[in-house]
Amino acid sequence: MKNNVKQDYAIGQSDREALNKHKPCLVWFTGLSGSGKSTIANLLEKELYKQGIHTYTLDGDNLRRGLNKDLKFTKEDRVENLRRTAEVGKLFVDAGFVVLAAFITPYNEVRKSIRTIVGSENYIEVFVNTPLEVCEQRDVKGLYKRARAGEIKNFTGISSPFEAPLKPTIEIQTLKENPEEAVKRILKLLDSKI
Repeated sequence: MKNNVKQDYAIGQSDREALNKHKPCLVWFTGLSGSGKSTIANLLEKELYKQGIHTYTLDGDNLRRGLNKDLKFTKEDRVENLRRTAEVGKLFVDAGFVVLAAFITPYNEVRKSIRTIVGSENYIEVFVNTPLEVCEQRDVKGLYKRARAGEIKNFTGISSPFEAPLKPTIEIQTLKENPEEAVKRILKLLDSKI
């Protein structure tokens, strides 16, 4: 890192905030596969877009088709997948966007690292809390069935653990509220942040 010096530019994050007329942040959705993370993130982005908020959604499946396509599903590669995503999120926040990221993110230590990368002041953690049995019933992508059959190794909730967030900014209990209600609660929180 001796030869790597941070380059400063005349236009910074505060300038972009003024231009956009809102503050940027990273809204990180965590929860089991099939919990509803992407559904809620998509609805939230639509509402923010209607309000003229500059947004971008980072999705785990989409990033694994490009930026992170070299990574497998070992614990080390999953952690690296999330680290890279956090770094991309940080760039988007610096560019003035409200970034929505929908990732399983099973480990508390990794979520803590993401918060550090992006900065606590820019990080909002949304725990989409859906019981495993409900996620398995949904099994939109057929992944749980394949994991139970032993076809997918290191699958969160089956052969790999999911550590529930210790102190999420907001918890969505999908058995008690539908996605539209969840979005309303997140929007209320964002009103004071952006």
